Amino acid sequence: MGIGLLIVIVTLIGGAVLGAQSSLNGKISRTIGLLETVFFTFASGALVLAVLVVFFGSGHLFDLIHAPKLQLSAVFLGFGYLFLSTFSVNMIGVTPANLTAIVGQLLAGFVIDAMGLFGSEIIYFSWQRGVSLVLMLVALALIFSEKTSRAEGIR
Repeated sequence: MGIGLLIVIVTLIGGAVLGAQSSLNGKISRTIGLLETVFFTFASGALVLAVLVVFFGSGHLFDLIHAPKLQLSAVFLGFGYLFLSTFSVNMIGVTPANLTAIVGQLLAGFVIDAMGLFGSEIIYFSWQRGVSLVLMLVALALIFSEKTSRAEGIR
């Protein structure tokens, strides 16, 4: 198995885990509340990561004070994603919420790549990327049309 295929498999597993997390967070938020769920997720994750950092970390944690402030803003983006995904799962369901998030990630990725934002390599928007975006938008439209049909009692 080549490294490329391994990366694809690991990324697919990561996506599946993220999908399961959004579903579980949506469910628990109905019991304990939205903000409480986001807090619980981040706090428990921080505890697990603290143990991992102590035993397996590279020892450079305190170099964070030298990191550019823009890079540190990723903390708020992570909170925003978790909060909004947990909120939207309860409103529209797991599949529409996750697919919409993926389309948003693609759009952001295309802009970041095309403009070389955050120091990334410039990767220009191609016709293949355009087709993939159109297909994702079609998938999103189909998912939402099915959801609308079900809400209206039509199959």
